Amino acid sequence: MKFNHKTPIQLRFNDFDALGHVNNSVYFSFYDLGKTSYFTEVLPEVSISKEVGVVIGHIEVSFLLPVYPGENVAVETAVVEIGNKSFKLLQHLIDVETSEVKCICQTVMVCYDAKTKTTRPISDVWRKAIAEFEGNPELSIIHKN
Repeated sequence: MKFNHKTPIQLRFNDFDALGHVNNSVYFSFYDLGKTSYFTEVLPEVSISKEVGVVIGHIEVSFLLPVYPGENVAVETAVVEIGNKSFKLLQHLIDVETSEVKCICQTVMVCYDAKTKTTRPISDVWRKAIAEFEGNPELSIIHKN
């Protein structure tokens, strides 16, 4: 898998647990940083608001290797599938020097309208911007299921 987006992660003292590696719960904040950075770059005209945005519908994480103090890590993020009202993100936490994948996260993001408390279709503008950024025209096609 080729990733077009990478977010460097600054490890902090409080990220580490008693065993001397990054605590499993901290990985979610790393992935959130990757999501925020990805959308700021790919959809800069979209602001995070209290009315319309995206919410996490499902998240699944596989912890492969521990992260220790002094390691240089980053989150790679890609949209790998777009449905009518949701899309799938794939994220890897990698060691920048060795390219080892430390952890894998798969997230289903759902477009949501907070005013009406309902899901909403993904706009054509979002679809096109993501497809162009990922270099995958297939992402811009609306598949009827």
